[in-house]
Amino acid sequence: MQDILPPDIYIWQKVEAAAREVFSSYGFQEVRTPVAESTNVFTRSIGENTDIVEKEMYTFTDKGDRSISLRPEGTASVVRCYVEKNLHTLPSPQKFYYTGPMFRYERPQSGRFRQFYQLGVEAFGDPGPRIDAEVISMLRHCLERIGLKEIIFNVNSIGCPECRPVYRGKLIEFFAGSLDRLCPDCNRRYLTNPLRILDCKVERCVDARQGAPKVTDYLCEGCKTHFNSLLSFLELLGVSYVVNPDMVRGLDYYTRTTFEVTSKNLGAQNAVAAGGRYDRLVKEFGGPEAPAIGFAMGMERIIELLKSSASHDFPNPDVFIAAIGELAARESLVVADRLRTKGFWVEVGDAENSLKSQMRRADRLSSKYVFIIGDEELKAGRLKWKKLSDSSQGEISMFEITDFLRQQSS
Repeated sequence: MQDILPPDIYIWQKVEAAAREVFSSYGFQEVRTPVAESTNVFTRSIGENTDIVEKEMYTFTDKGDRSISLRPEGTASVVRCYVEKNLHTLPSPQKFYYTGPMFRYERPQSGRFRQFYQLGVEAFGDPGPRIDAEVISMLRHCLERIGLKEIIFNVNSIGCPECRPVYRGKLIEFFAGSLDRLCPDCNRRYLTNPLRILDCKVERCVDARQGAPKVTDYLCEGCKTHFNSLLSFLELLGVSYVVNPDMVRGLDYYTRTTFEVTSKNLGAQNAVAAGGRYDRLVKEFGGPEAPAIGFAMGMERIIELLKSSASHDFPNPDVFIAAIGELAARESLVVADRLRTKGFWVEVGDAENSLKSQMRRADRLSSKYVFIIGDEELKAGRLKWKKLSDSSQGEISMFEITDFLRQQSS
């Protein structure tokens, strides 16, 4: 787990602000769900045989003898909220986004922490491929807005309850003779969730699955039509993609469309965003039939990419007021308060320190301007200003301060 401090926090805020702006332009509205939920919210949605549930959830028993877990991902909580609050009675599609911390007790990796942050979206009520393409295009716009480059969109279809059992049987048949080549986790997954073997990053499992049947060869007509329409819409919207039949995603609730965005500038753990369609999950939570699709972006990896790929301008004070004398010290507080109400960032020096000392502090803070107020200037109703970036300076009336700053920042 980590603390997030200035100046890094400013990059986080820029990413969050850009995402909110893009999501809102597509009609997505924010929801906030608890970080702790009943454990069965996650076990019945994510799947009891997934690594997240078996090895990675923070689960404890509370004083009411209830099993509680810190949320390991956001979709299950939003679906639980969608069902409990009867949001399906509102016009479809219902579109939401969320941001906040998630928790997984896993081996730390590059850009991954046990408390990590996600930005995610969920759209309910539309079964067609058009909303899939719209959501993927929105993700593309969001990543472009925040400045990510050299990213790859991997897309796939993992079928539906009609055609996936056939493919699952083919995988079990394919891996039956090579179990000794699989890692312990994939040996355990072999009968419970063989699709996960395709997602394993262990080198010997990658080798063992060479030549494995492709899920796209076993899609039913409905899934095939849905997937081909999705690809057509992505081309229409100008989204470059790669069809990746090995990309199955690690959660049990996915159906049909799955997608993942990877970066060339990260190591083996190179995914910055991922998602897919989950048409059965709302019903499994006791709600009505409500097809849905969503994705989540990993904030830490995005921040890591942004920090390594570009320089950033961090905010600094608009004005530092250096006061000389007791009357000037009092007036500087009034001037600072007035400017702050206009939206300017103002820092005030300590009049007990010398002007030289106050100027050094203004320089360390990288303040844009220094206003110097002395008792003599105060009597004349004027102050001296200095722009630290080029050492230009001058005098203005006390009544011109706000207009002066606005002119300089325009």
